Amino acid sequence: MPQNFHDRLQRAPILCDGAMGTLLYSKGVFINRCYDELNLSQPELIRGIHHEYLQAGAEIIETNTFGANSFRLARHSLAEQVRDINIAGARIAKEAAKSYDVWVAGSIGPLGIRIEPLGKTSFEEARAAFRTQAAALVEGGVDLLMLETFGYLEEIHQAILACRDVAPNIPIIAQVTIDEDGDCLDGSEPETFGARLTEWNVDVLGINCSVGPVAMLDAIERVRAVTSLPLAAQPNAGMPRSVEGRNIYLCSPEYMASYARKFVAAGVQLVGGCCGTTPDHIRAMKSSLRVQEARGSAAISEVLHSASAPSAPASTALAKRSRLGAKIAAGDFVTMVEIVPPKGINILKEIEGAKFVKSVGVDAVNIPDSPRASARMSNQALSVLMQQAVGIEAILHYTCRDRNVLGIQSDLLGAAATGINNLICITGDPPKMGNYPDATAVFDVDSIGLVNIVHNLNCGLDIGGHPIGIGTSFVIGVGANPGLPNLDEEIKRFEYKVQAGAEYVVTQPVFDLRLLENFLRRIEHCRIPVIAGIWPLTSARNAEFMKNELRVSIPDEILNRMTSVTTPEAAREEGVAIAREMLRAVRDRVQGAQISAPLGRYTSAVDVLEALGSNQSTSV
Repeated sequence: MPQNFHDRLQRAPILCDGAMGTLLYSKGVFINRCYDELNLSQPELIRGIHHEYLQAGAEIIETNTFGANSFRLARHSLAEQVRDINIAGARIAKEAAKSYDVWVAGSIGPLGIRIEPLGKTSFEEARAAFRTQAAALVEGGVDLLMLETFGYLEEIHQAILACRDVAPNIPIIAQVTIDEDGDCLDGSEPETFGARLTEWNVDVLGINCSVGPVAMLDAIERVRAVTSLPLAAQPNAGMPRSVEGRNIYLCSPEYMASYARKFVAAGVQLVGGCCGTTPDHIRAMKSSLRVQEARGSAAISEVLHSASAPSAPASTALAKRSRLGAKIAAGDFVTMVEIVPPKGINILKEIEGAKFVKSVGVDAVNIPDSPRASARMSNQALSVLMQQAVGIEAILHYTCRDRNVLGIQSDLLGAAATGINNLICITGDPPKMGNYPDATAVFDVDSIGLVNIVHNLNCGLDIGGHPIGIGTSFVIGVGANPGLPNLDEEIKRFEYKVQAGAEYVVTQPVFDLRLLENFLRRIEHCRIPVIAGIWPLTSARNAEFMKNELRVSIPDEILNRMTSVTTPEAAREEGVAIAREMLRAVRDRVQGAQISAPLGRYTSAVDVLEALGSNQSTSV
């Protein structure tokens, strides 16, 4: 049996093993395989890698279970085998270690999905997944639990809580991953994540993966200043370089060994390696540490710290952010007309359309972001140009499809600086729906996470919770579809959006009043101003497309009305008549209407608005 872990940490640094995936790849296992499943199908291969690291001098070996949680395993149709894979991983490592005085650490990595507030997976769901994995590792006999490569503090917090639920007496090593500036992927600086992990009562905290020894040493020194807990450092063997199509880590064993000594000098008690490190690196690090005098606990700095997060100032009152915000705050009925960006750079038609709808009293123009994943002009650029040329407020659709969280923050700060203050935050259509199905998508967050980001910016905080100075002044809108078959899921997501900071909602086009009324009843407990989408149909084919391909609920009665007309002009008039009827029907139930202009026919949108009264005009 290994000696007491905590006692050993106080007497001398402990050496961890290196990369598992790097060695599996070097042995011919392709990266599209589920490496965790090899615990079941090729246990001798995994056992052999453990032996290589033990023979190199590792005092902690990690189980081959980094991705063995239900979310990651589901990608390989293995979600039902979480327990079997983790137990097997633990037992393989324990068997390999039985003749050595070492510890076996159960490796637990991130779930591979976004959790709240930036994703739809709740804290409870995330903690349950971590709890299942940790329980299996403990059942398999691990001595420690190693949380590693976490980029988001909220996620590692749930993992810590899950581990404490399962095994309150097993030591937890909690490690985050950083960028070259030393920050977590959520923007948390070393001082922040060091303080938080200390507050969450882990046994060892540290950093692993992503960067090489230099950047990690800089970050570790900053962490050391805010905690007296034992520290861990497991860098990659440098930054990867592409050599003949393969990512190669070029730091030599000797270089890694020299930094092992520097880490220990900086107060690190647990040293190892991550991506690119091999038994040769660990062997060199072992030799280097032997010649360095062991550090005792007396050398650890006792530095007081504050774990409190930056306080968020209140955002600007809704009525002061934009003219649209003022009308919404006052309870006035608002009108919007949708103007789709052009496919090229000629915006004359769109500018003239905006002038036309402004002249008849429309409050704002709603500009979608490459709807149905089509390639069009930037809606942000068109919004700026339209506000400058016409003087009407633009409502910017902002989607998560094409941007990671860094790009999202950059775009939104740019939008605020150029005078765009009205948003509709939506997840976005996947590229496979559009004309370029081979285009890639990002979806770093969905609309719920996006609303959280915008709300924080309004409070003067970036994605990492750090002050940015004066906050933005966005009026935060979201979308909803009252006609979805699974309305329970839509209501749940709507609740999350309101909790995140949504201030108004625009619905999908309404053709069935009963569905809208049911939706309004279901959201009464979290009601925000509702803007009803109104779409003047252009033809029977248009109605069939919306019903069958865009999942818009259109009653058979309306389909029959559109089918019964015989000419294109008659179809347009019938579509406008239906839209007018819907606008009159919803007028007293909602706080506004968004009127679409199919095929860029802005006269159709204005014709629909006649249903509101004589103050709307159809003249150009």
